[in-house]
Formats: sequence, structure tokens, C-alpha cells
Amino acid sequence: MGGGDPDGRRVALTFDDGPSARTSELLAVLARHEARATFFVTAPACAAHPDALRALEHAGHRLEAHGRWHRHALLLLPWQEWAQVRWHPRPAQPGPLLYRPPYGGHSPLTRVLARLAGRQVALWDTEGRDWTDADATTLADWTLARARPGSIILLHDGPAVTTDLLEQLLAGLRARGLHAAPLHELPPRRITLARGLRRLRSSYGA
Repeated sequence: MGGGDPDGRRVALTFDDGPSARTSELLAVLARHEARATFFVTAPACAAHPDALRALEHAGHRLEAHGRWHRHALLLLPWQEWAQVRWHPRPAQPGPLLYRPPYGGHSPLTRVLARLAGRQVALWDTEGRDWTDADATTLADWTLARARPGSIILLHDGPAVTTDLLEQLLAGLRARGLHAAPLHELPPRRITLARGLRRLRSSYGA
């Protein structure tokens, strides 16, 4: 699952790795812009920040799975990856259950296990690059230059720069007539091999 809604005016803002001590800051920015997002959370982070997890749900944002462990699929034994794929913070929620592999990494079994577990693998096509040392304005300009209707934008719940980046990004999207929606509300679009390789090159600055 990559980007969808290419002819509409929606994009999906997605946050990996949370919840965190900075989740409340992100929630404040999203509320100020009346924007909804999808948070791909991990089991350890949920255990460490239960209040932030409840705040995300109370604010109406979508909770999806980023794994029982934040480990690349190639570092997991098959039965560990099965447990990784099956874990979800809210298994009873309506709509499809999404799984974003840590680092976007796949093993030869990832897609098969996801299908068996009733999960849709959800990646991204636009990288916010908030894991780098760049400032918020540089990152916002980078991201806005690459975002299109239907884009899935990858951000992270944790880096200090993400709050300011999100503020600028939402303002920039609004100026372009785009608005943020939870990922499950966008029509799915499969990522071809060529698009996947382009996404990886973009993520690493190639």
C-alpha cells in the first residue's frame, strides 16, 4: 500500500515509533490545524507512554501497528516475524488493520505473513526526513516539493524537530489546497518495484 487518491485533495500524515514524550506537542499542532493523522505505534512505546496512547485515541487519530519490536524484518526469525506482524494496538477497530514494518524492511515472508494475519502492509511515498540534522524549514520545503494528492508522508513521533516541521507542513499543504486525512480513508495504491526503489533512493538522499 503506497499512495492513493491521486485525483483528490487529500494526503496522509503518518507518524512512526510513538507514542512518545512529544506526542502531546504533535496533538496540539494537529488540533490547531483541524488535521487527522495515522500513528504507527510500537508495543514498547505503548507500554512506556500509556497516557499518550489514550490521548491519541481520544483525539480521534488512527492507531496502527509498527511492530511488537522495532527491528528490521531480516533480523527476525520466522516465528518472531509472525508475532511482529500479528500485533496491533487496537485489533477491534473498524476498517483494515495496517502494518508498517520498521524501516520499511521486508523479509521474503513479510507479505505472506501479513496476508495470513489479515494485515495490509502500509509504506509511504514521501519522506519527511525528520531523522536528519536539517532544520524544520528545510525539511518542510523538501517534503512539500515532493508531496502530491494522495501522498503518504512519513514523519516520526519523537524527534525534536518534528513539531515545527509539522506546523510548517500543514500550513504549506493548506496553501496548496491539500488536507490531511487518516491513511485508511485514502484509496490504496500498490507500490511497484520501480516506485519502491525510487522511494528508497529518496529516503537515503540519493
